[in-house]
Amino acid sequence: MNHHPHAPHGSTANHPAEPALAALHARLNTSLAPPARAWLDQALDEAADHPGIHGPISVWELRIAEAGRRCGPEHADAARVLLLHAARADPDALARVYRQGTAAERRAVLHALPHLVPGPDALPLVEDALRTNDIRLVAAALGPYAARHLDAHTWRHAVLKCLFTGVPVDVVADLASRAHADAELARMLGDYARERTAADRPVPEDLHRVLALTEPTAAPAGPCGTSRTSGKES
Repeated sequence: MNHHPHAPHGSTANHPAEPALAALHARLNTSLAPPARAWLDQALDEAADHPGIHGPISVWELRIAEAGRRCGPEHADAARVLLLHAARADPDALARVYRQGTAAERRAVLHALPHLVPGPDALPLVEDALRTNDIRLVAAALGPYAARHLDAHTWRHAVLKCLFTGVPVDVVADLASRAHADAELARMLGDYARERTAADRPVPEDLHRVLALTEPTAAPAGPCGTSRTSGKES
């Protein structure tokens, strides 16, 4: 196990400092066969030693592309998120991987955003994913990063897109807190339900779930259990 002087304090390439990523890496290690674990450890070391963008393509970008073949499609997302973190990919690097990558690589970039971008700089990637018809990209776009940074108008339309395309609303991070007492979202859901009914088409069960969340009942508990109110922009 190599320690890296340029990695964030308290971390190594193979053991990210962030608890969520450390847990992700631990789960991945229990699932990967020994050759895949060895490949991933080496790839993480390379990414930590040579972070950022270097020339037409960086070594860690090549490893991002290889992850599906090396770790298997079922583990590739997790491996790619860890590689992006080890490489300390900034919004420009993330945008490059997203633009040049396959759908699977784009999905990994979206999953990595809450771990790598503290502000709204990467919102164009989320908005691009929400414009696609790839339901796996739409689902990945609606994680914690979108919950923190997506504006109310775009977020509401993203929730509606889930209903249009059959993406389960369970994938929408912080759905309950963002939908709470949102009268505009309730109006949009009601309009959509009436359109479906008028066309003699079934109303998605998830619509009723989200509509119930928009009720202006007691405010959801805050981080310390205290009541909070949530102002909604229209």
